[in-house]
Amino acid sequence: MVKIAVLDDWQHVARASTDWTPLTARADVQFFDVPFTDEDDAARQLAPFEILLVVRERTPFPASLIARLPRLKMFGLTGARAGLIDTADMIARGITVCYTSAGPSGSSTAELALGLMLAAARRIPAGDAAVRAGRFQLGTEAGPVLEGKTIGLVGLGRIGAKMAGYCHALGMHVLAWSQNLTDELARAAGASRVPKEELLAAVDVVSLHLVLSERTRGILGAADLARMKQGAILVNTARAQLVDEAALIDAVGSRRIVAALDVFYREPLPQSHPFTRAPNVVLTPHLGYGAIEVYREYYQQCVENAIAFLDGKPIRILQSPAQGH
Repeated sequence: MVKIAVLDDWQHVARASTDWTPLTARADVQFFDVPFTDEDDAARQLAPFEILLVVRERTPFPASLIARLPRLKMFGLTGARAGLIDTADMIARGITVCYTSAGPSGSSTAELALGLMLAAARRIPAGDAAVRAGRFQLGTEAGPVLEGKTIGLVGLGRIGAKMAGYCHALGMHVLAWSQNLTDELARAAGASRVPKEELLAAVDVVSLHLVLSERTRGILGAADLARMKQGAILVNTARAQLVDEAALIDAVGSRRIVAALDVFYREPLPQSHPFTRAPNVVLTPHLGYGAIEVYREYYQQCVENAIAFLDGKPIRILQSPAQGH
């Protein structure tokens, strides 16, 4: 019987998200809900499987790991982009790579960015911890009102435009910048396009909404973070590698800025990481796309993709790593 591994079910949502019986009737399906300790651990545990169904941006699949999975015939990816997965190497090896649609992940990510901004501004995590510890307001700083403040959106695509709308509803002013942004596109989203340096110096909140690429990697470095106002908030629900990590650790460690982060250079984030000890950092465990409706679409299409492959008629085939959906 074909062996299928369903990986990265760290939130224990896969089984309840769709009906797996059409697949379990034809294959040995095993669910993995704990991250692998390293590449050797992943290679050892995954070696017996012919089909892998994975959640994007969790387990890394570099070429070195793929080479250690000789039985792998089909790789099912949620979404169509994954910076941690060498889909080009898989395709070159003749492995069928299938993708899914993204579902309402744009809305779920933008909503989380809004939530992180509010949580950071009003010190919601600190307030929650104070109440649970019997301290009520003691030790919880007062935060600012966001109405009348200015947000700078670095990236104004599908998700950034949604965030712009949310911030307008709060009565915030919206500035935006990206390498490809035009005045017309900015106006359509209710934003004003300004140079990056001007944006960083003027705003009270910066929210990142760029796709990670070689052009955008490290788009915010130490000099960029230094331009931000004292006490300004940086929200990142996009990709950690958009920001120089050492510079960000320094900026929050010196209490120059507040950070609200959903994405990290290493996931799961090690408990010993400086971010976990910084009181001016709000952390969520890469929940941007982690919403019920998104998982339902992801896993339903993963099952469909695997069944189609077993039938010899694969669907939603990723033709190249540059393909989007």
